[in-house]
Amino acid sequence: MRPLPLNARAQDLLSEPAQPRLMRPALAAKLKNKHKSRLKPKTRLSFGVEEEGEGEEFKLKKSNLSKKLAFSRNAPSANVLPSAFDPTSTPAKANGAPTYSAEYLSELKASTPSSRLRLQEEDSISYDADVSLAADSLAQSSLASIVDLTGDVDMDTNIPSSSTVQAAKEKRDRLRKVGSAVDEDYISLSVTKSSDMPQGPHPESRLMREDDELGEGDDEYAEYTSAQERIALGKKSRKVEAKKRKEEMNELILDAEEQDEETMEWEAEQLRRGGMRADEAKEAAPKQVYKPAPIPENTPIPDLDVAIARLKGSLTSLTASHQQNTASMASLAQERAQLEQKEKEMRDMIVKAEEKRSWFAAFREWVESIATFLDEKFPQLEQLEEEHVSLLQERYDMISQRRRKDDEDDLSIFLGSLPAPAVQTSETDELGRVISASSPAALRRERTAARNARRLRRRAADQSRAQEEEGFSTDATLPPSDAADFAMAIEKLLDKAKDVLADVRAKDFREPRQGLGKWFGEWRDKFGDSYTGAWGGLGMVSGWEFWTRLEILGWNPVEKPKSLDTFSWYKSLYEYSRPRLPDTDDDEEPEFGPDGDLVSAMITTAIIPRVCKLIESGALDPFSARDIRTMVDLAEQIEASTERSNLKFQTLLKSVYIVFQKAVESAEATAAPYLAHNQPQFDPEAIPARQRYLARQQKLLSNMVRWRKYSGERYGIPMLMTNLVKNCMLPVAESGWDVGGEERMKKAAAILPKELVPVSLSSRLDSR
Repeated sequence: MRPLPLNARAQDLLSEPAQPRLMRPALAAKLKNKHKSRLKPKTRLSFGVEEEGEGEEFKLKKSNLSKKLAFSRNAPSANVLPSAFDPTSTPAKANGAPTYSAEYLSELKASTPSSRLRLQEEDSISYDADVSLAADSLAQSSLASIVDLTGDVDMDTNIPSSSTVQAAKEKRDRLRKVGSAVDEDYISLSVTKSSDMPQGPHPESRLMREDDELGEGDDEYAEYTSAQERIALGKKSRKVEAKKRKEEMNELILDAEEQDEETMEWEAEQLRRGGMRADEAKEAAPKQVYKPAPIPENTPIPDLDVAIARLKGSLTSLTASHQQNTASMASLAQERAQLEQKEKEMRDMIVKAEEKRSWFAAFREWVESIATFLDEKFPQLEQLEEEHVSLLQERYDMISQRRRKDDEDDLSIFLGSLPAPAVQTSETDELGRVISASSPAALRRERTAARNARRLRRRAADQSRAQEEEGFSTDATLPPSDAADFAMAIEKLLDKAKDVLADVRAKDFREPRQGLGKWFGEWRDKFGDSYTGAWGGLGMVSGWEFWTRLEILGWNPVEKPKSLDTFSWYKSLYEYSRPRLPDTDDDEEPEFGPDGDLVSAMITTAIIPRVCKLIESGALDPFSARDIRTMVDLAEQIEASTERSNLKFQTLLKSVYIVFQKAVESAEATAAPYLAHNQPQFDPEAIPARQRYLARQQKLLSNMVRWRKYSGERYGIPMLMTNLVKNCMLPVAESGWDVGGEERMKKAAAILPKELVPVSLSSRLDSR
């Protein structure tokens, strides 16, 4: 790049306002401004000031070399002085280069100073207001930008010549005439109307712009414009100011001289890349020394035996290695086969586990539906069972009351009537009307007539039966009207039992064999271990109990004897308990499955409790020999399915004992007041009445003896028989001992075992 001509350079410099060229104050001002530029500007925020002041401000440091390089490129030469010479007026050579004449050279020599200007010491300068102001103004002048801070402070002073000053004045006049009035920085002092000024895009708005509200930011940038600097007027303040400038200069010098290893390495690398530094000489390669190749020694000829031995050893080692590898391969193959087998087993287990999970999920859902079904239907079934029990109890109460009235009538005939109660109780009918009380004799005649009529009807209905002695007849039939009502009530009960499942359409809910039997059968076949561990058979019996009790609803096991194996639940459970294997013959009886005999479980769970409830409610008549025989047969069937020592079976035996106990206690309670009264009167019906009463008690005794033969000595049956003979039969027989009483007691003693015959009866019979 060619240097600018001197005159052009001088014109550019002199185009600015002329200022004194004191170098030392300008240098001090520049150093001061540089130091102030390092300070962090004050913030205008009212928050976060303490946090911002705590951190150290980052400053990029440059080495002296980088500063010199930058200044050498930007700063003009100190020896170039302004001149009034215009290169355009100088004739040019053919190649375009300017030609310097003798006149130009002499002028250049005259304007060049021969010695540098000596500056006085800073302390010897007498400070006053004008000098301090001049120094501050010099610090902000444009000439301070060409001062080399890294060079010597004492440098030559260039004084423009008169021609240079004249050229600058002419240039300012020319610019003033041509276009200085249209400069952007020109501010007119003429008074203009507010209407002539631009109103902006929204002249009607009263809102202020952000620039107008916040200002131009002079206060914010005061740190960089020296707006906050003060002029030192006093001697003491000037000394403080001078001392501060010295400290700032010393700090700048120290910062300029400070270098670190990383910066030096970086500068060296930049110089090497720029080609301004010769590459360091490479280390000389070490001189190679010639070494002759070594000559190998003579190898002796190998011996055949040694070679054979070596080959044999190698063969042996290879054979052993081969065998070892073969064994390893065999073990690995075996291990692989085992792993494959285990993998196959694991896959099968996973498949089975998934199948089991899905099956049990479906089974659980079905069980929940069954539970919901049973929760809804079981209350209906229990209500019908209670209704059946109430019907049997009502019928038994009617028969027992009629039988007790017959006993009272017979006792009153041969022992005398009891005195009438002091307070007569009035009876009412169904409509609440008072029934007139009849005399005891009239009522007794009516009951006798009704009894004779029933006896005639029984004989007419069954003429094949032998003529029974009066009193031995059970007389348990109801009057025709009551019997019809009872039969109608039982029929309605059976219809209600059918209506329990009338709204059910699913077969697995109507038929337990297709529901419970199917699901529990699949559980037993697919997952036998789980089925056995969870006692699946007993669970199925618990669910099947509803359909079993529904099937036997309305069944009187004593009045309508029916074998248990005729019920559908018995057949289904019998077949379920004995699953038929594929290799089992059709004629061969299958063996029990893992559940055992589920028929026995159902009998103990549902049948025995139901039978006990019916017996205690009046289904069993202790005066009926047929009922006792039927009861013995039923007990034998139940005993065949369960053990005799079974607790539920013992409950059945106790229920029968309770029926006999009630009958004996009722007979004792009926005879006790008449035996205590014992005021017989002459009556031709006394002997037949005594015979009827003793025959009725003798039949009860014979039924107890028959039941004792089956049940044994359990629950005090022998004591009941002894009490019946001693408290009821013997006192009545003694009242007519010669007219049939002795004969009846001999028959009673013959029925009883010898050890059960009362001592009083034995002594009375022996006395005769």
